[in-house]
Amino acid sequence: MNAPRATYRLQLHAGFGFNDAAKIAPYLAELGVSHVYLSPILKARPGSVHGYDVTDHNQLNPELGTENDFSSMIAAFRNHGLGRILDIVPNHVGVWGADNPLWLDVLEWGPYSQYAGWFDIDWSAQDGKILAPVLGAQYGEALRWGKLKLRFEEDGSFAVWAYDAHKLPIDPLTFSQILGHQHPALDRMGDLFLDLPQWRPQVAERARALKSELVALTLKDEGAHAAIDARVQEFNSDWRELDRLIRDQFWRVAFFRVAEDEINYRRFFNINDLAGLRIEAGPVFDHVHARIFRMLESGEIDGLRIDHIDGLFDPKAYLEALRAGAKRPFYLVVEKILAPHEALRADWPVEGTTGYDYTNLALGVLVDPAGEQAFTQTYRGFAGEDQDFATIARDGKLRIMENEMASELNALGRRAAQLADQSPMTADLTRALLQRAIRQVVAHFPVYRTYLDFTGMPADADRRDVAWAMTRARRSDPDVHASAFDFLQNTLMAETEQPTQELSHTAALRFAMKVQQFSGPVMAKGVEDTAFYRYNRFIALNEVGGAPERFGLAPALFHKANAARAQNWPHAMLATATHDTKRGEDNRARLAVLSEMPEEWRRQVETWTRILRARRGDVERVAAPDPDDEYLLYQMLVGSWPLDMLDSPSAQQLEAYGARIHAALEKSLREAKRRSSWAAPDADYEQATQAFAKEALRSDTFRSNFLPFMRRVARLGIENSLIQTVGKLTAPGVPDIYQGGELWDLNLVDPDNRRPVDFEAREAAAADLVARLKAPDQRPALFKTLMDEWRDGRVKQATIALLLALRRDDPELFASGDYQPLVIDGDHSDWAFGYVRTSGDRKLAVVMARYPAHREAEPEWSAIARLPKARWFDLVRGWEADVGAPLHAWLHPLPFAVLLAR
Repeated sequence: MNAPRATYRLQLHAGFGFNDAAKIAPYLAELGVSHVYLSPILKARPGSVHGYDVTDHNQLNPELGTENDFSSMIAAFRNHGLGRILDIVPNHVGVWGADNPLWLDVLEWGPYSQYAGWFDIDWSAQDGKILAPVLGAQYGEALRWGKLKLRFEEDGSFAVWAYDAHKLPIDPLTFSQILGHQHPALDRMGDLFLDLPQWRPQVAERARALKSELVALTLKDEGAHAAIDARVQEFNSDWRELDRLIRDQFWRVAFFRVAEDEINYRRFFNINDLAGLRIEAGPVFDHVHARIFRMLESGEIDGLRIDHIDGLFDPKAYLEALRAGAKRPFYLVVEKILAPHEALRADWPVEGTTGYDYTNLALGVLVDPAGEQAFTQTYRGFAGEDQDFATIARDGKLRIMENEMASELNALGRRAAQLADQSPMTADLTRALLQRAIRQVVAHFPVYRTYLDFTGMPADADRRDVAWAMTRARRSDPDVHASAFDFLQNTLMAETEQPTQELSHTAALRFAMKVQQFSGPVMAKGVEDTAFYRYNRFIALNEVGGAPERFGLAPALFHKANAARAQNWPHAMLATATHDTKRGEDNRARLAVLSEMPEEWRRQVETWTRILRARRGDVERVAAPDPDDEYLLYQMLVGSWPLDMLDSPSAQQLEAYGARIHAALEKSLREAKRRSSWAAPDADYEQATQAFAKEALRSDTFRSNFLPFMRRVARLGIENSLIQTVGKLTAPGVPDIYQGGELWDLNLVDPDNRRPVDFEAREAAAADLVARLKAPDQRPALFKTLMDEWRDGRVKQATIALLLALRRDDPELFASGDYQPLVIDGDHSDWAFGYVRTSGDRKLAVVMARYPAHREAEPEWSAIARLPKARWFDLVRGWEADVGAPLHAWLHPLPFAVLLAR
């Protein structure tokens, strides 16, 4: 396995396909990455902007290009020495619409479909049907308004189409309702379709043959074709008759919100058009990975990123099957969100995670914990919020289980009751009681999930986390009888073989593993997609995998995590931005500056609200937005304000930026689910809040007050950005650069962070920089100029290019080098941190100065770094470093130094 030195993530879509990616191969090679890291490339729903809604695992997405285009892209990457890592999606597929042949077969044949077992469908929950929650109105209304239409298809089948978008195939055994009593030949065909059951198990093959006969009949007999058309028109003109036909199908079409209570197939989170696969089943695994294994074997791809590993029934077994199925070694990382106390499972056959754990380490070390109390007081005083994050997170999870994922909780309640009924000792535990207990346990889970499998041997970490959740669940709902919690605890810890239990051990394990599949989505939707939008104390901390209650991180903890990674996961990815992060990496780094100036921040916010509220005659702050959302808006503006708008933004710039803020604010309000939501938007509140944001951008008074503060924070923020960049490129692991992130990344939440990237501008800038970086004597003047012109972002690009070249020249130092923290002595020693990487006789030291606002206020701070004895050459400044001098003397104007021992 050839581990990457550094990766570059590309988001492929119709506007940026295979040919576009091939064109930037020279630039990516010049920048210095070793591998291109591609978003999913298999056929997805039409118009997909992300590719995670795969509909055919054997075809490339035609919106990205042809097979030849793909081959040309691979060749271009190879010609420039770039490996390829592919993002794949084993947990779910895109459904509804008319694009997934496997799903359409299940809709047509129900539980008799050869693919019915490929999906997690509880047929008993809908009396042998599958819920089709695709309607934008109640079923009866959609039916009467003509939103459901019967069609005769080109292949001889019939289907009901919802809104001309969602295909719902008609069961061939009910074709006689359409064909009968219209035409002699059609009467005969209807009888033949009625006789289909006698053809089992070849019923589907026989049905296809009959459909072909029906097509042939309509082609040669105009009367038959006219009779079918007339009959279809009758159904579409009489909604009661169409209803009778629909009721005889294997699907139940319904208003989309019915899914909250009655969905009977596993979804990706609560997204109705992403259906979970049973990847643990051999035929499903083989089908999903056939093309992927061929690409690995041929060398078209060199590594895989596994999306949503926690959604799988048995993650470890899946990863082992993946390794076993590939005919050559390959790089493998998983998208795994780790809690602060959690470690990646040591027995998983992977190189590590995709790097969200590092994202939050890199930010945490930039946040000043001394500002927490004042920051919290400001938030509580302004927004009136006094709940701690743990309470908000728990409430968010409870809300999700009561609403968007109530159906999944109901299903677990049924499973639990069926399991309990196996033993006289637990038979009195009712479904309602067990469901209440499950709800509380999952709400208190401190991690996404545990990993009990069919070996029935929970890890110590699993026991710890289950015990934690159980203790708090019992306290939270003392009215639930203790025996219900006892039953769950025994089940989740695989302690069901006691003589008094008399439960099927396999059934108990399967139930526990289903709970594990449920707890992850509840955490994701209840915390990251609810609580993170409700708790706005300091939104820089509200990041994927983050812990908003942890305000700042001591360098010692940063070093501990890096040393552990060097020891256990030296090839894990290091990310600071992805397509899923809530904010761009430099957006967060800029916001971190606020932690150093909580009192000034409070004064600014109070001034801004007076300006904007006074203009509206609302000095009491009773009109929308509510104070919490207003507080969010101010942080949103500070974090994302464009650098070319720091002086005198034009009307056009303000309008473009305002559109971005509008989209991010809309998403924030709806994800919070307090005053609005995706399912039930509050148009009045949203419009009033958006008008407030628009007024802020339009107000000359607001901008004249806002921009001076913004200019200072932006300038200080780029120092944090550079520290974050240097840390990622020199710490143990594989640094990943999100597309466009080699220049300043001030993006908001998606879709803002998936906007087109101007690669031509980046390529033009790199062409000049890379050549000048090769000459050490030119670097001092170059970096001085770049710092003077910091707004264009080239200083970040130059830093990345320089350090990627270093990684290329000495790969072993970074791939397997030792990691030791540096000792920093003197006054304000906590304002700096650093480390030494060692491989054989080669040494690299990295020293970084944090807290730029504090250093600005006290420019001659006197801390000193205690480096190992050596002649240290400053790679950036191009001279031998005077490492005995106070750090303020040589960490300026750049806040970092990368030193090589000579």
